[in-house]
Amino acid sequence: MTAAALPPRLHASLRPLLWAAFTLGVALSGFFDGILLHQVLQWHHLLSLVPGETFEDPRVQILADGLFHVLMYAIAVAGLWLLWRARVDLSAPSAGRALLGGALLGFGAWNVADVVLFHWILHIHRIRLDTDNRLAYDVGWLIVLGLAPIVLGWLVARRGGASGPGRGAIAAASIILAVTASGALSLRQPDGAFTTVMFQPGVSQDQVMMAVARADARLVASDPSGQLVVLQLPQNADRWALYRDGALIVGGATAAACATWALPAERRA
Repeated sequence: MTAAALPPRLHASLRPLLWAAFTLGVALSGFFDGILLHQVLQWHHLLSLVPGETFEDPRVQILADGLFHVLMYAIAVAGLWLLWRARVDLSAPSAGRALLGGALLGFGAWNVADVVLFHWILHIHRIRLDTDNRLAYDVGWLIVLGLAPIVLGWLVARRGGASGPGRGAIAAASIILAVTASGALSLRQPDGAFTTVMFQPGVSQDQVMMAVARADARLVASDPSGQLVVLQLPQNADRWALYRDGALIVGGATAAACATWALPAERRA
């Protein structure tokens, strides 16, 4: 989306706000994708269809999902920085429309790029893998969460006239809240929930068991390498202690659910 392609009725001074909201919309869309499809519904991993023995390793799949979330956090921080730089424009009459339109454009743009680039060109995953009609899910996702938000965002942003006093600040606060809540949700660890822990290469099974014992955790499941485990941690457990003991990723309840499909059935609780 070039500067020349921006909605024509959007005043040039509001374009920094639109780009900030666009960036935050991309982050929000990425969090939505990762939380819903990777963790809750477990329809795919980021690299589910990448061939090769290396990528069949559930540790590699979970690591890739984790890095995807790290990328979304980086994009969110960039969007917040852009919004901070453009904060003087929040009082402008059309600031609310610029922010809402930009967020919708960014949300939709990520989903279009995801389906077209990652699904159909690179073939690294699809929306849903456990179905005979993968194309229908891809097309539905593309239309509902990709093209529709783009069209709506374009109409909102290009609409002339003032959006009302204080609407810019309200829109900015709402977008920040949505992105922050989504980022926090991807890290949330409910009390008593299962937790996926992936240890660094080279950490022995004895070291893993010592880390589990020091965390006063219950081992629920483990993969054959012993470096990918699902634990039940006590309330108020010090999860950072697991990182000090060699953990690479310490996930939440939904991440644990996403990992257990790859664990041998006889090792599941």
